[in-house]
Amino acid sequence: MSLVKLTIKGISYSQTQNGAYALILNEVDGERKLPIVIGAFEAQSIAIALEKEIKPPRPLTHDLFKNFADRFDIVVKQVIIHKLVDGVFFSSIICERDRIEEIIDARTSDAIALALRFSAPIFTYKNILDKAGIYLKINPEPENAENDDILSEPETFGTEEVSGEGYSQYSLQELNEMLEGAVQNEDYEKAAKIRDEISKRES
Repeated sequence: MSLVKLTIKGISYSQTQNGAYALILNEVDGERKLPIVIGAFEAQSIAIALEKEIKPPRPLTHDLFKNFADRFDIVVKQVIIHKLVDGVFFSSIICERDRIEEIIDARTSDAIALALRFSAPIFTYKNILDKAGIYLKINPEPENAENDDILSEPETFGTEEVSGEGYSQYSLQELNEMLEGAVQNEDYEKAAKIRDEISKRES
């Protein structure tokens, strides 16, 4: 399976889930975005890593891991979002020490927080992006170009209570039309939920 490189577009606060934030990953050389809702702590840690000028007075958990790894000559080479099962993303951290490579299982939010600190690339497999990615229009309206209020379900998204609620009565054709409309209106929280209802039926 071919790997697709991702970059971090940004983080936005969820208006519907208290304490939740959306991490938006961009497909490199493509138009799709992969939104994942993460917790407040992970969002803070990723935001601090993105803002190079911000340095907390004491190391956060991911900073501590980085300091620990540096001390013992462990390098994070890359992060791979390698599986999506029942709406849950599974990620791996590829590490190296003394030319020996190890693979460590991790939550996607933790893996990305560490990837930023090690300047390591982030990848996913094409089939995962095909299933969970959201297509964007190539020429968005200028006034909306900076609008990154993109929301999805949490890392454990995809359960019936979250993703299917309110959409089970629609046909696949109606869902696809609703998905296109939600993307055009930049209502990505709604788009992500419709996307998962479609994926659930097609699986």
